[in-house]
Amino acid sequence: MAAPVRVLLVDDHKIFRRGLAKLIEPMGDIQVVGEAGDGREALEQARALRPDLILMDIQMPGWDGLKATRLIKEEMPEIKIVMLTISDEDDDLFEAIKGGAEGYLLKNIDPEALFAMLRGMSQGEAPVSRLTAARILDEFARLARSQAPTSGQQESLSQRETEVLELVVQGMMNKEIGAQLFITENTVKNHLRNILAKLHLQNRAQAAAYALREGLVRMPPRES
Repeated sequence: MAAPVRVLLVDDHKIFRRGLAKLIEPMGDIQVVGEAGDGREALEQARALRPDLILMDIQMPGWDGLKATRLIKEEMPEIKIVMLTISDEDDDLFEAIKGGAEGYLLKNIDPEALFAMLRGMSQGEAPVSRLTAARILDEFARLARSQAPTSGQQESLSQRETEVLELVVQGMMNKEIGAQLFITENTVKNHLRNILAKLHLQNRAQAAAYALREGLVRMPPRES
């Protein structure tokens, strides 16, 4: 049995932290190992506990979550950070992603959806809602249009790899992609590894940006 994901909770509201910890407590594969009330304490706790994952609020007194994320990722890049916040501002979203956060979720998320997204991180999935993913892709597309075209030296993608990439752009998780294409999750992961290797990219977000810039797929319509 795999070791549980060790989580540090960072939020200036103790009641929220304790409530979330109580929700996580029965989960055998996710374990809360510590709490912090601001960004400075988050850095100290990250150094002391070396958690696998930090759930980080943004708006906190003193050091906010964005500053804490930048500093933690600079010093301990192996720790994954997911913003869990009430802030729906584009500036906060893009600043968090640029600072190294692997995910961005709003506090009104259903607990089961939160836990499913956190588990998906072990499969290389980014914990973001569909609407948030669409906003990130909008920004990637805007930035991509300002960049020069690629040199065309990448290997060509197969039809199946292109289909997988299109569903990645739509914000689907590996399990959803597998169900859509009638293949297993492991097959999806293999396709994703091949896609990243062929395109000389590092992660799903870069692959999505490349796909939009090169016109391999079209921007999915926004959900209402």
